[in-house]
Amino acid sequence: MLRQICCSGFQPFRQRLLPWLQSTALSRSHRVQPSAIRHVRSWSNIPFITVPLSRTHGKSFAHRSELKHAKRIVVKLGSAVVTRGDECGLALGRLASIVEQVSVLQNQGREMMLVTSGAVAFGKQRLRHEILLSQSVRQALHSGQNQLKEMAIPVLEARACAAAGQSGLMALYEAMFTQYSICAAQILVTNLDFHDEQKRRNLNGTLHELLRMNIVPIVNTNDAVVPPAEPNSDLQGVNVISVKDNDSLAARLAVEMKTDLLIVLSDVEGLFDSPPGSDDAKLIDIFYPGDQQSVTFGTKSRVGMGGMEAKVKAALWALQGGTSVVIANGTHPKVSGHVITDIVEGKKVGTFFSEVKPAGPTVEQQGEMARSGGRMLATLEPEQRAEIIHHLADLLTDQREEILLANKKDLEEAEGRLAAPLLKRLSLSTSKLNSLAIGLRQIAASSQDSVGRVLRRTRIAKNLELEQVTVPIGVLLVIFESRPDCLPQVAALAIASGNGLLLKGGKEATHSNRILHLLAQEALSIHGVKEAIQLVNTREEVEDLCRLDKMIDLIIPRGSSQLVRDIQKAAKGIPVMGHSEGICHMYVDSEASVDKVTRLVRDSKCEYPAACNALETLLIHRDLLRTPLFDQIIDMLRVEQVKIHAGPKFASYLTFSPSEVKSLRTEYGDLELCIEVVDSVQEAIDHIHKYGSSHTDVIVTENEKTAEFFLQHVDSACVFWNASTRFSDGYRFGLGAEVGISTSRIHARGPVGLEGLLTTKWLLRGQDHVVSDFSEHGSLKYLHENLPVPQRNTN
Repeated sequence: MLRQICCSGFQPFRQRLLPWLQSTALSRSHRVQPSAIRHVRSWSNIPFITVPLSRTHGKSFAHRSELKHAKRIVVKLGSAVVTRGDECGLALGRLASIVEQVSVLQNQGREMMLVTSGAVAFGKQRLRHEILLSQSVRQALHSGQNQLKEMAIPVLEARACAAAGQSGLMALYEAMFTQYSICAAQILVTNLDFHDEQKRRNLNGTLHELLRMNIVPIVNTNDAVVPPAEPNSDLQGVNVISVKDNDSLAARLAVEMKTDLLIVLSDVEGLFDSPPGSDDAKLIDIFYPGDQQSVTFGTKSRVGMGGMEAKVKAALWALQGGTSVVIANGTHPKVSGHVITDIVEGKKVGTFFSEVKPAGPTVEQQGEMARSGGRMLATLEPEQRAEIIHHLADLLTDQREEILLANKKDLEEAEGRLAAPLLKRLSLSTSKLNSLAIGLRQIAASSQDSVGRVLRRTRIAKNLELEQVTVPIGVLLVIFESRPDCLPQVAALAIASGNGLLLKGGKEATHSNRILHLLAQEALSIHGVKEAIQLVNTREEVEDLCRLDKMIDLIIPRGSSQLVRDIQKAAKGIPVMGHSEGICHMYVDSEASVDKVTRLVRDSKCEYPAACNALETLLIHRDLLRTPLFDQIIDMLRVEQVKIHAGPKFASYLTFSPSEVKSLRTEYGDLELCIEVVDSVQEAIDHIHKYGSSHTDVIVTENEKTAEFFLQHVDSACVFWNASTRFSDGYRFGLGAEVGISTSRIHARGPVGLEGLLTTKWLLRGQDHVVSDFSEHGSLKYLHENLPVPQRNTN
């Protein structure tokens, strides 16, 4: 039963917990012996972390990614997190979720401590209930009537509420932690406990002993006796901090206990540069000591003693003492269920306090630079954008030796770590660079009439004309793996289309990407738009980049199917253009030419098997089995050392078949091929629709009617007749280059070149026109006349 409770989600836990709490006296104490805890942790299937947790305390973590190494963690729950919106009573759902997360981390071997508010709110709820009950009894006795008059609730003194609420709050925590076989212990402190040396040592010893026994200490200020906070008595040096609220208490406790991480949960997403909700307020991802001057603080939260300013002061004090700090939202229903574990995993949640400033700009600053640089790029003349691209093409050939030297470093470092197909993608050569330069010059030629091209003109009424024109999408985020040649291609397309660009390459191509990005910025500099293209070199995780919905307008992943799926899952509010898999089919019809088939199969499968447009499944008409054509195909594949996987129907025709395919929906990306048998062109089409990825599919036949049926009925981005699947490429289509191949049905499909990176806007030119003039009794009538569109410059 306990195993089911530990591993279940929050909602089932809450459903089980609430009835149990209602039937259990809140003052009851639930104790679990340390030996029982050790036993539970040995059978619990909560996954243990694989990173080392021990570290020498002294300096705080420099980067979020290091937080997963935190061993000792303090979680501070603000009043707004613990209490309900009416400030009377506790938010049981949130508390249950927080306890579950703390329990998971505790069972991973970490040492968790809680600093919690809520005693006053819980006590207020109990005292109100007692007062109402008492008043109703007295009123009923004096009036003798069943109907009670409206009763006024007196203002309740906070200390009394705290005294009434402490025991119930602790009993609630104990009941919740017991569900995970974890014991909790309450510690009440005041400011004097930290200033008296003997009391400090006693407190320190008690906390260490509790942690040693795998018990979660729950610490709170003793609000029943604590005096009012003294103004300006706060933060007078590294060894002095006035415990006047739970923020300062959490900071003091964290430093006192040499804690690795302090998580402060409030009712806002983190620290903003101006009060949350105000115009232009921006969430600060990383806050550094000395940045206080750039922040305008607002009022404190609806409940509690301290506002954001108090939290920042406490956080900086803890940071100075060697404890890392994150301030985050613990009330948002979509994130509160995993906010603590997300922080510990290093995800981009809330505001992270760090003493180490990065050498370069943050990714948010890079996004802003790409936005402003892209807008400047879009205002250039088409000839100027083309000149930038031509200059970049020249640099690829002029700086060939430096590029290949950097690429050699990447290959040497990747040797033994990357599979052969990925190493091939990573490799650059003179011929690749020459092909890139040719492709870039094609893009320059096609960019002359891209941005600002008029697509439609309409005369709405006399002297009122409407135009639809092409414009850049905005800021593109292109994420690519093991493909440094992707960088200049995408850069040229972004320049031609006037888009700002953020590039995130794989670390396996670090040296190659760095020099190629420098060359792109050198080319951009000739017209003063160097910042339009940015290479993200920070420790930013891809998942975090996908959350920058206010800075990024389109994400284009180029890499493995797993990368694309992960990005599609992580992107929140940002469209993703791409394909998750390249499962390309070739159907060999019964009327196929013997001379054509082997050439097409060899080129589609063997020319570059790691490409997304390489052949993965060969469908053969049943009538071709045991014919010379079939034998030629098999012999050729054997010579090319292609491993064959037999589909279920193909295997049934063979006495000794190759290894039967595990899945008909497989992208091998190597010299491996699935062969399956079909009875007709319709069965081939049905197979493609069921197991394909809508990327590229081919028919080989001499029957034109059969070919046209296939071309019209296969629902893929690219459908070919008697041509290799490898033609599915922006360069080979004459697009110059591509940012990727899209299998989606909106905006762009197939190889996405320059046209796919443009959207439109409407321009209306009038002379004092108002809609009321076109009403039933108005003086004007709609004409809606189509006007000629200026011809494109095709030179």
